[in-house]
Order: sequence, then structure tokens, then C-alpha cells
Amino acid sequence: MALVLLAGCGGDSAAPDHPPVAVDPPALPVPVPDLPSTPAPAEPPATQPPTTQPPVAGPPIIEPPATEPPAADPIANLLHYMNRCVARPNSLPGTLRDEQTFLRLWIDETYLWYREVPSADMGAHDSATGYFDVLKTPLLTPAGQPKDRFHFSYPEARWIELSAGVERGYGIGWLRAAGVPRDWRIATVADGSSAALAGLRRGDRLVQVDGIDFASAAGADLDMVNAALSPAADGVTHRFSLQRGERMLQAALVSARVSVAPVQNTRVIATPSGPVGYLTFGSHVVPAEPQLVAAFTTLRDAGVRDLVLDLRYNGGGLLSIASEVGYMIAGARSEGRTFEHTLVNDKLTPRPPAPFATRSQQSGQPLPTLNLARVYILAGPGTCSASESIINALRGIDVDVHLVGERTCGKPYAFTPTTNCGTTYFAIQFQGVNAKGYGEYGDGFAPTCAASDDLDHALGDSAEGMLATALHHRASGACPKPAAARSAARVPALSPSLLPVRPAASEIAVHDLR
Repeated sequence: MALVLLAGCGGDSAAPDHPPVAVDPPALPVPVPDLPSTPAPAEPPATQPPTTQPPVAGPPIIEPPATEPPAADPIANLLHYMNRCVARPNSLPGTLRDEQTFLRLWIDETYLWYREVPSADMGAHDSATGYFDVLKTPLLTPAGQPKDRFHFSYPEARWIELSAGVERGYGIGWLRAAGVPRDWRIATVADGSSAALAGLRRGDRLVQVDGIDFASAAGADLDMVNAALSPAADGVTHRFSLQRGERMLQAALVSARVSVAPVQNTRVIATPSGPVGYLTFGSHVVPAEPQLVAAFTTLRDAGVRDLVLDLRYNGGGLLSIASEVGYMIAGARSEGRTFEHTLVNDKLTPRPPAPFATRSQQSGQPLPTLNLARVYILAGPGTCSASESIINALRGIDVDVHLVGERTCGKPYAFTPTTNCGTTYFAIQFQGVNAKGYGEYGDGFAPTCAASDDLDHALGDSAEGMLATALHHRASGACPKPAAARSAARVPALSPSLLPVRPAASEIAVHDLR
């Protein structure tokens, strides 16, 4: 599942099996920094000071070749350069400058902050993707983070795989701790995968890859580690050493394309005040819809009084799926109400507010609903984009949303992925706001109750740290004190954030055009 490089610098989206670690996703699939690691983003200050922004120059005047005079209509000009490619089958003959010109015109028309994009010399870049990297705002958030951390591209075939929830690997979802030395832990293991067959499980720590020390590998050794973590083909075997408590585990894992179920661990938890539903929701992809319908039908039929929705590793995906989840939670409270209103730049036609979806896109049948006025959401730095839209949309219609865990990643933005000359580009075109007009959560949502990701327990175990904290708050109306939580609910003390290792394309909100 995690296909990530651990090298030091550079990268191009032409390498399909090397997406980035998504903490603050880079502009392109850039390798994970070598030691020393990049520190985790700081929490926003309680009072956010004004931020000094770098100067911005306006976009340059584009001068197409003399034989191709620009059209008076900018959209016609954009379409003129679309699909004019360098040596690509089934496209119009073109040059690198044609591909770069398309990107500049596309950014100037559709990018949310097109006025902030600095001038860039096409001739200074030897690829379309390299030029695309710089076509974004350089401004900062109030907390000092880059305003646009979500500008990237993928080969078209790679994006098709990712959007279907398919990864080449061993069936492992990794987490990494910020800082040095490197520290990766297993978060999830896909059923039936090579990792599952080898007996690996949540919490196991990576120690060696093909006999190379993982924490300190560098140079040629690092290249070998990369080759094992990001296998370029199916059926390739690599040996992994992992630590579980005091035990060392050895596993020979065989790479394959793994499809991970986006909805898992649906269960009903008996409590003195009535049944509580729980489910793990991992990705807003098309296959999630029937699984979500089945899960919510089960919980509805069980008469659950509350829901704990686990989004701690959900980076986002289709906003249409997020809208359905919001309705299946809130039911009648959301009917006819705005799920999200998408803001666009002043060149694009404003979009009408999108309501909560009440019917399945695939079957057309009414969606099941729990009709809840309150929901508990397990969240953290891996909770991004479309997952945050669920939080924001429900709060916009006065559903009481309690977040348990850590601050979310902060992505109130969305894309319509655009493919040109075999590469799919992602540039921010929309900002989502809820029914109350709120969408300024670029530095994330803070938790109601702080809790760490507890790798000593399975997801859905009532003793797992985040879930135990949610159940405690539901029963008492208060967050557990750390000492009481550790003794009574077995919630561990807070530990450093663990960040999901995954492609940038897993942390987006997508406006699908269906």
C-alpha cells in the first residue's frame, strides 16, 4: 500500500510507483527526506500573528509560436494547446513549450489563487511537470505553513489506480514518526495480503529491509530500501525484519496489487446507555459507497444511539461520497440543507451550493440514515480534505461533532483532476465552505479530547486509546484525565504524532463530474 521513496531530493511524476509521504504533500512525488527528517508542523498559536508574505509578481505574458497566434477567447486559446504533446500516441504533434503553455493557461483560468502565481520562465524547466511545480502561490497560512501544500501530478495510469483504491505493495499501511532516527510502524494490514499471510499486524516496527538497517540507511543502501518499499513490479520478494515488543519477526513479502476495503470493522458496542455504532472509513473512493450503505444499514437496524466514525487515516477523495456519509449520519436534519458551497476564482462561473446526497449514486436507492444529532469522529493528522468536509458540513447544520485524537491536517480545498499528455494534474480550484459560510480551517480542526493513536490495540477494540476516549466522553460529558484514562480505560499517555505514509493523491477532495 505505501509506495514511498526515502531519498534526499528531487523527483518527477514520471516515476509512477514513487508517490510522496503525505505530511505536507510536496508539489510532485518527491522522495521522503533522508536523515535528518523534517519536523512535524507546529501547532498554530492560540493568537495567530500576522504573517509576512513574500512578494508576488504577476503572471507573464505568454507568447505562443508565431505560427500559432493566440485566440482572443482565453478558453479557446487553452483548448488550442490541450493535448499537443511531445511524441505521444493519440495526441496532436506538439512541443514541450506547447505542454507548458497549456499548463500556464489552465492555471491562469482555473487556479483559485491565480493572481498570486509568480512569473516563471518556461525555458528554465526541462519538463512540463517541473514547470507545473512552480505554478502555485508562495504565500503562507496564519500559522506559517505554505498556503498551497497540495499541488502535484501523477502519470494518468497511476492516478486511475489510486482513485480505484489499488496499490502495489504488500498490504501494509505505514505510519511514521517525525524526527530521527526513522521510525515506521504498521497501522493496518489488508486481509489476504502478503503481510497478512506472514502474520504481521498493527504496531509492528520496521527494523531492517533486506538486511539493511532501516533507521539509518543512506546512499546505495537507501536505494535498496526504496526498491523494496516501492516495488516496481508484481511478484517481487523482499525480506523485512520487524519488532513486536521484545520479539524480532522475519517476513518474506511478495509484492502484488492490493485492493483495500475502504470500510471495515463495523460493530455495535453495548453500553449502559444504549448501543453505539463504530466503523473505520479509510477512503472516499467509488467502491466505498456500497460498503458504507451496508455498514450504516447494519447500524441502523441495530438501533444505535450514537456513532463513532473512525477517520484517523482517511485522506479524502470524492466529495460526493462525503456528502452521502453526512446524510447517513444526520438524516432528516440534513435534507434540503447545504453540504458544501464551493468557492471559485473570479473567472469561473460560481457553483450553486451542493446539498447533502440522499440517494445512492450507483443504485439510485434512498440511503440508510441514523438520524443522529451528535457524532464522535476519531481524527488526526491523517484526517484530510474530504474527511474534513464531513466535519465542517455537519457543524454547518448544527450536528454536535466531537473530534477525538489530534488536530486534522487542514485542507478546505478541492480539485477537478485534469489530464494532459498522459499526466494528471492537481491544482486547487475550489474552497469548500459549509451552510454557515465557514471554511477557514487551513491549519486543521482541533480535537475536543486529545488522544494518541494506540497501536497496542486493534481498530474497533473498545480499549483502543481513541475509541476509549470517545466512549468516556459520551458517558461522562468530559474528556478523561490522562492518569484516570490510563488506569480505567487503558488509554496511553499522549505520544508524538504518527503520520500516515501515503501518496499525495490520497489526501485530496475531488469534484467528480458524474
